[in-house]
Amino acid sequence: MSDKFDPITFEVIRNALDSIADEMALVITRTAYSPIVRDTMDYSTSFCDHNGDVASQGLTTALHLGSFPDAMAVLVERFKGDINEGDVFILNDPYGSGGMHLPDIYVIKPIFHDGCLEGYATTLVHHTDIGGLTPGGTAVHATEIFQEGLQIPLLKIYDRGIENKTLMEIILKNVRVPGKVHGDLRAQLAACRIAEASFATLIKRHGQRVVRRYIAEMHRQSELQMRRMISDLPDGTYTFEDYIDGFGVQPVEIKFCVAVTIKGDSAYVDWTGTSPQVNGAINAPGPFVRSATYIVFRSLVNSRIPNSVGYMRPITVYAPEGSILNPRFPAACNARGIVGFRAVDTLFGALSKAAPDRVYAAGEGGGTNPSIGGMHHGEMFIVTEGIMGSWGGRPGLDGLDGAANLSANQSNQPVEMLESDSPVDILEYSLANNSGGPGKHRGGMAVRRSYRLRAPQAVFTLRSDHRAHLPYGLAGGLPGTPSYTWVVSGGNTTLLPVLPQQKSDLVAGDEVIHIAAGGGGHGDPLERPAELVLEDVIDEKSTREYAAEVYGVVIPEAQLSIDRQATERRRSEMRSSRQDGGQDAYLRYFKAANCR
Repeated sequence: MSDKFDPITFEVIRNALDSIADEMALVITRTAYSPIVRDTMDYSTSFCDHNGDVASQGLTTALHLGSFPDAMAVLVERFKGDINEGDVFILNDPYGSGGMHLPDIYVIKPIFHDGCLEGYATTLVHHTDIGGLTPGGTAVHATEIFQEGLQIPLLKIYDRGIENKTLMEIILKNVRVPGKVHGDLRAQLAACRIAEASFATLIKRHGQRVVRRYIAEMHRQSELQMRRMISDLPDGTYTFEDYIDGFGVQPVEIKFCVAVTIKGDSAYVDWTGTSPQVNGAINAPGPFVRSATYIVFRSLVNSRIPNSVGYMRPITVYAPEGSILNPRFPAACNARGIVGFRAVDTLFGALSKAAPDRVYAAGEGGGTNPSIGGMHHGEMFIVTEGIMGSWGGRPGLDGLDGAANLSANQSNQPVEMLESDSPVDILEYSLANNSGGPGKHRGGMAVRRSYRLRAPQAVFTLRSDHRAHLPYGLAGGLPGTPSYTWVVSGGNTTLLPVLPQQKSDLVAGDEVIHIAAGGGGHGDPLERPAELVLEDVIDEKSTREYAAEVYGVVIPEAQLSIDRQATERRRSEMRSSRQDGGQDAYLRYFKAANCR
């Protein structure tokens, strides 16, 4: 056989591997039991080569994907010489097994051909419950991992095709909704078996040696394209800071500090200066920050780069041990998602200085995670989801309204499915009026979502952010709008902190109202075309008063049209006094329209 690479064969094998990863994802979607998996799509799939290196990734949760190399490195090293046909591995342990947090359970199946190890089918699913202090397993107020649920070190759930029933029974005994957890684990196993069958077909068609050579070439091409993108950026060190508001009713801000050094075709990402680990559940183990870093660089590549480990190789990530991005055992970490989202935003902020034409303003800051759990008709129920949907303003375009966060690629759960699955009514699911940061290209509007409990009682926990520190704007755009959560009980309305340090007890009829943060704006608000401001007023996304005070666009009460002369005067006055589109006005109008 010739050693030359045929571009057609390269594309056939590459697309076949991508299809295997996507097919695994579809199998999980179609067979999972839990709404957080089936509807929100909080899971990921990947296919690894015989060395355990990522060769393809499913179109699923982006923040998961860069973590597979850590788990695979542990598996390949720890089980060297003891990986057999019929084995299936399981883990969630973030301190020693390569996991990220306890709800995320990896199921990994080695794949053999003619007795030789040729690859691994890898899946990662966020399970509805893993035990711990509160239903849903993401209690922000946990202070150590032992309070967060069942820790599963890297073990075999199947050994040469024989199920470890003892391990499975231990897992199911320690969770509140064993039927859903068991169903989702079975979905992961089914996805791995589908990958095994599809990869066997690929091997038979092209041969073992050919497939191995072309996968190695995919790694090389992926690395080459990433190096080309990095080399197009100006050499230098780019810094940025961002914040999480902090815990409880008197929060202390949590700082994220990054320095990105571009040198030739390599990037060094240094998180020195980021806050130390905290006495709460938002600490993010190392694999998560590496995954967050890879997302940002991957998104700046314009070409269709192979989704293999090669694109990660030019990027070196350093996070100081003991920081919130690399905590020491036994720090709690089940609610660590918010830290990954903020790491992404901080890194984008730094790279906006190197590639201003390709970086958006900050979005909503990642999904809000509400969890409602209790007993209903003698059975446990848990409602857990991620509320997201506000992109920041973009160079040349507005931020998206109601679209999945770039780092998550997940969906808000359909109202009808959630109500049919749990004793909760959704009272409102809408876009918040006058929300999002003003700019030439405005930030995406904030999502509102309200719940009413039908069960006799339940426990409510929450992970949210962006009230004191708003999503940043870029190029003169203003920051986004803040998030709020209220609990309405017995006629009283209570505003919760963004990261409550205790659970809230609910009874039947109680309501939870949440407004997520709105995305930051991009560009000077006074340069926004007046026609787009009018369009938002017509669509009832903003009010006439907001248009006049924030954008300087005058829309007479008697008609839905622009008063050109009055608008020109108003904008001229605002520019001369440099009110910058009304820094205070836009927040005032947002709060008037949305706050209780």
